[in-house]
Amino acid sequence: MPWLSYRKALNRALGDELARDPAVFVLGEDVRVAVSNVTAGLLGRFGPERVLDTPLSEQAFTGFATGAALAGMRPVIEFQIPALLFLAFEQIVNQAHKFSLMTGGQTAVPVTYLVPGSGSRAGWAGQHSDHPYALFAHAGVKTVVPATPEDAYGLVVSAIRDDDPVVVFAPAGALDVRVDVDFATLAPVPLGVGRVHREGSDVTVVAIGHLVHDALAVADELAGEASVEVFDPRTVYPFDWDGLAGSVRRTGRLVVVDDANRTCGIAAEVLATAAERFDLSAPPARVTRPDGAVVPFAPALDRAVQPDRDQLATAIRKVLKD
Repeated sequence: MPWLSYRKALNRALGDELARDPAVFVLGEDVRVAVSNVTAGLLGRFGPERVLDTPLSEQAFTGFATGAALAGMRPVIEFQIPALLFLAFEQIVNQAHKFSLMTGGQTAVPVTYLVPGSGSRAGWAGQHSDHPYALFAHAGVKTVVPATPEDAYGLVVSAIRDDDPVVVFAPAGALDVRVDVDFATLAPVPLGVGRVHREGSDVTVVAIGHLVHDALAVADELAGEASVEVFDPRTVYPFDWDGLAGSVRRTGRLVVVDDANRTCGIAAEVLATAAERFDLSAPPARVTRPDGAVVPFAPALDRAVQPDRDQLATAIRKVLKD
């Protein structure tokens, strides 16, 4: 079977949806020259009316996409840097996200906001290394964080077909992941449905995005000590609480690893919901970036603020002892 990389999965999903539905078009800064490689080849296949380069004004082209969606189109915006979402937050959360409610369901705003390279990348420093998916989950915007190439493909396809705005964070730490896959098996992945990557009986680890791969590695390392189940929510809003409940029923213990700041993060929400809804055999634990962390430029300091495998292993051992 052929290899599929995460980047190519994003590219393939865009190409397949552009071919399937003439209402789909892609826009963003430098998408025609495919600076991020995610839109590579799309201009040649679909032409300049379906692949649009935009001016350097995120507020302007995000608002433009909302109008296009209201007129029946399905825009996909590429944001090359996650912090650009801060500039367009009002257009996404206060406009696109609320139009359907404010019109009593008479309108739909099917815009997909794609961030290929969210989180830390070596040398990108503080203003380019955010992972702000919790902001959009807090606001109730559909928000997905795929961990694998096949899920990246399936979730992007579902996001484009969804009638609501969807933000897709493609973690920088996952972009180089490759899998051996039969392309014929690639399919849409429903929003709001998690995935158990590894079954276990002693502790559930909820891992967000690229940290799924770290969690699987730690589960292998601890195989002689504990049976670790790895749960990937895939969609942080809506979150698959029923899927997580089933996992925790099997294990009785919970650890969350989340590459975002500690306060008000997805990890905090998972622990709070677990305390309200689940019967746990021990207090849960979370592994995150430090509180209020800003990623430094220096590589060693950058790595120091990232959740790592040693921290995760320590957290797992702690909940197993309690």
